[in-house]
Amino acid sequence: MKTALVTGGTGGIGQAICRKLFADGYFVIINYLNSYKKAESLAEKISGKAVRFDVSDLDEVKKIAGQYGKIDLLINNAGISEIDLFTGISNEKSTRIMQTNLCGTLNCSRAFLPAMIRDKSGCIINISSMWGQVGASCEVDYSTTKAGIIGFTKALAKEVAPSGIRVNCVSPGFIMTDMNSKFSTEELSAIKEEIPLGFFGTPEHVADAVSFLASDSAGYITGQILAVNGGMVI
Repeated sequence: MKTALVTGGTGGIGQAICRKLFADGYFVIINYLNSYKKAESLAEKISGKAVRFDVSDLDEVKKIAGQYGKIDLLINNAGISEIDLFTGISNEKSTRIMQTNLCGTLNCSRAFLPAMIRDKSGCIINISSMWGQVGASCEVDYSTTKAGIIGFTKALAKEVAPSGIRVNCVSPGFIMTDMNSKFSTEELSAIKEEIPLGFFGTPEHVADAVSFLASDSAGYITGQILAVNGGMVI
């Protein structure tokens, strides 16, 4: 049985990815930081393993990598956001966004890649955002990290392809999760009007894209950005 690690596995998108990978036959390691009950509950449902560590702490991540050794699939999904003016967001919040979203992706990849390279097999899928492609007002720090993840995906894919490792990225659009619960009914209505397909995405839409990129059907695909946004960004 292949093993997958999903960072940020207790969020809306993270949980959907974990469930989908379990259905695909993976043993799933569910990373969490604060949501112990959610992680344990999900792990029980999918016969997986909940593991607490902070993706922004490279030493912690390396310790986990040493414990679990080779994994077949790494999903860098952990992320946080903050809506505020660029000049208004605190340095503490800005740093935390950078360390979690971008540095967390680099840390996990850096820790688990050596074993993949040694075995000349493995797959990494990074979760970005459409705001990493076009930028979002009042989410400048978040957009910056997600754009960085796209650049990271393309560069790393070139570097590790000779070792038989594929690196791709899923770029979700407006997905209905708890992260978007802050929007009012009027705001949601206005956003929906901007989506050509006319409806909001679900975490399962993102999970399906991850499942495809992890599968043998995507065996000749690397360094690509798969947009899941209903046509909002083309």
